[in-house]
Amino acid sequence: MADSSHLPVTHWYQAHHHWLCCWLNKKVGCTHHAADLAQDTFVKLLLKQEALQHVYTPRIYLLQIAKGLMIDQWRRQALEQSYLNALSQEEPACISQEQQAMITEALLEVDAMLSRLNPKAKAAFLLAQIHGFQYQEIAVRLAVSERMVKKYMATAMMHCLLLRRQWQDERQTS
Repeated sequence: MADSSHLPVTHWYQAHHHWLCCWLNKKVGCTHHAADLAQDTFVKLLLKQEALQHVYTPRIYLLQIAKGLMIDQWRRQALEQSYLNALSQEEPACISQEQQAMITEALLEVDAMLSRLNPKAKAAFLLAQIHGFQYQEIAVRLAVSERMVKKYMATAMMHCLLLRRQWQDERQTS
């Protein structure tokens, strides 16, 4: 019998889909949510088919993908909840659901951009932008030099500018 790691995604799906749904259901506590995450996991597999020939433990590989998707979803939900909490504390404003969706999407993109940064650069940026800390305070908290904080901030700001440029380009093409 051929090694299952060399079979196409459809065979992986047939062999492991039920098992993955059960595992996800134990983690998320909802069969529908688990089924959605399992589907998303296999969609990711379809996009990475060439890498499958080097996978010798399919279930471990599937778990890595599924865990990443769960973490992304939890992060997105936490960010959306924080946004909704912040909105509820503000004066009532006329923000349409479409505007809320656009703001949430922008926050998710900023969060994804920040996640690509060095952890200390991300922390420095958040301490400065959200908490209003001065560079010297950030340096103490992160146990780095003030010069390093400036480098972290420059890197984070460059990423912000690139993201802004991407949004402008998208607006121009739509």
